[in-house]
Amino acid sequence: MPLTKWWGCARELPGAPRTRRIGLTVGDWSPCTSDVAASGGRLLAMWASACAENSPDPPSGRGPGGVQEVYAAFLTDRGILIIELPLESAAACAIPQADYPGIEALFPCASRMQRAMAETSGLRSSDPDRRPWLRHPPEAYGFIRVEGEGVHEIAVGPVHAGTIEPGHFRFSVVGEKVLRLEERFGYKHKGVERRFAGMPLLEGHRLAARIAGDSTVAYAWSYCQALEGMAGHRIPPRAAALRALFLELERIANHLGDLGALGNDAGFAFGLTQFSRLKEDLLRSVSQAFAQRYLMDAVVPGGTRDDLSATRAGSLAARIAAVAREAAELRAIYEDHTGVRDRFTGAGILTPELALRLGVLGLAGRASGQALDVRIDFPCAPYDQLAPTRVVRHEGDVAARVAVRFDELAESCRLARALLASLPAGPHLASLQPPAEGSFGTGVVEGWRGPVFVALAAGPHGRINRCHPHDPSWQNWPAIEHAILGNIVADFPLINKSFNLAYSGVDL
Repeated sequence: MPLTKWWGCARELPGAPRTRRIGLTVGDWSPCTSDVAASGGRLLAMWASACAENSPDPPSGRGPGGVQEVYAAFLTDRGILIIELPLESAAACAIPQADYPGIEALFPCASRMQRAMAETSGLRSSDPDRRPWLRHPPEAYGFIRVEGEGVHEIAVGPVHAGTIEPGHFRFSVVGEKVLRLEERFGYKHKGVERRFAGMPLLEGHRLAARIAGDSTVAYAWSYCQALEGMAGHRIPPRAAALRALFLELERIANHLGDLGALGNDAGFAFGLTQFSRLKEDLLRSVSQAFAQRYLMDAVVPGGTRDDLSATRAGSLAARIAAVAREAAELRAIYEDHTGVRDRFTGAGILTPELALRLGVLGLAGRASGQALDVRIDFPCAPYDQLAPTRVVRHEGDVAARVAVRFDELAESCRLARALLASLPAGPHLASLQPPAEGSFGTGVVEGWRGPVFVALAAGPHGRINRCHPHDPSWQNWPAIEHAILGNIVADFPLINKSFNLAYSGVDL
């Protein structure tokens, strides 16, 4: 296998299971990424060793001594491979006006990551798309135009109704049929990565938990996994079980909310009412058990903030059992309802072949034949003992994404009840010391939307040098541009909601 050479030369990394890191020269970068692609690897994340969001213009991107690194993390059948490319000069790439060879041709989802890197680090790839991503200059953005008789454009956003975050969607249509969709984000760039720099390592989990509110457990756990790995710290078994419980509760709550919203987008308000009730009942039970509805501060370095008494565990288990039972009844109603079935079936198709090419991850990927689930393929404790059931569909339409949600909802209810029934005895928290300066680690957790990744580098005095969090929405947003093609404009809200991707997760 082409990957063997690079994997064999890489060294083990602390944090995420089965992770290795290798440093490359500019000459090795393209052969390595080509071999990863030929071996079926998927791009997990790209980032640079430093960021400079405060500069009014794109910065030089050079760190101390004139050296900066570009990183790429890949999911492979052997594990997670992280490749590092030190850059000492802008001429190192040997390509005019480029710092490193782009990988968009091998991994199409890299394009937006590389464009964002160019604006936050000043490092530019050799790929041709140099349009701004996070910055919004006054001149017109170069949307790709579709020409022809009867073609016109519909501009939606960036400001939307309700509390949704900003994003622009440019439709090219004939009549109501969509010929092309192009997205643009970055309207509320928050400087999250810049804010991480200099924070105490033992406090960074609080910021990680606030990157995307619907994935707070996944981000906090991924951050803590990286930190604990760097420190050589093993959390207590009870803490691992509680973290898994939190993660499955987060998955259940999001699936309940989405299933109701999808029913509503199909004109079935009854579904929204019932699933909203179930989600509210669950969140109230979670609040009673852990004093937080959304568990934003539940995962902390060394374990969990709170423990769970036997009485509260029993009450929570009873609520989860009721949710599972009623959700199964509602699934039968959805599947028997002709109007809902007609709206879901055949809408927003993303074929398995296209999902593979685009590198789609998580729930959306599993609905299109991409079986990857970090809980199963790269398990950390306690998932290595829980053995979750893999959920995969191949139809790739809205109906498939709804079916995956129902199946994963049922499985998460089963896992949560199993965890509550057999929580290990012992402490839920063990103190740890900050890792040494120069330490580097990674964390990856299968959030409800897909794998959430964090790369963490320690600086002096127990503080963060660099933290890069990555949301699977980076990979999945481009898939919507393809899934909508041939559908009518009125079906976009339904198709978009069936993916339900994060704006905040790609607008750091």
